[in-house]
Amino acid sequence: MAIDPDLLALAGSRNLAALAALKRDGRPQLSMVNFHLDPAGPIARVSVVDGRAKVANLRRDPRASLLVTSKDGWSYAVLEGDAHLSEVAREEDDATVEELVELYRAIRGEDHPDWDDYRRAMVADGRLVLRLEVTKVYGLVQ
Repeated sequence: MAIDPDLLALAGSRNLAALAALKRDGRPQLSMVNFHLDPAGPIARVSVVDGRAKVANLRRDPRASLLVTSKDGWSYAVLEGDAHLSEVAREEDDATVEELVELYRAIRGEDHPDWDDYRRAMVADGRLVLRLEVTKVYGLVQ
């Protein structure tokens, strides 16, 4: 299925979205998340914490959606696909922490007051990277 480039452009222009995962009973579990979209994949990446509901739900059922809106809320794109979870950050220089640093930079830029502290926090929080392999996009661009 072809992905509408206008919807992908809208999603790529923002970094705040509602992430929907599925609860055990089938109802959606929603969380607001910062994300970065690599349109080449397309793959959306999100920093998440091990032990939280969204991670448990996605481990059980990887189907997920991200809802991204324009600033005024009238245009929107929904990115659907399967979520893949990285390993949990265990060491300040492991592959997961490196990807989390890269993700931070993609969302917030290079400026961080203390990268060593950031790396320690990623391990202490038990963070990991959620990668949403986008297979379908729908929405409306006005």
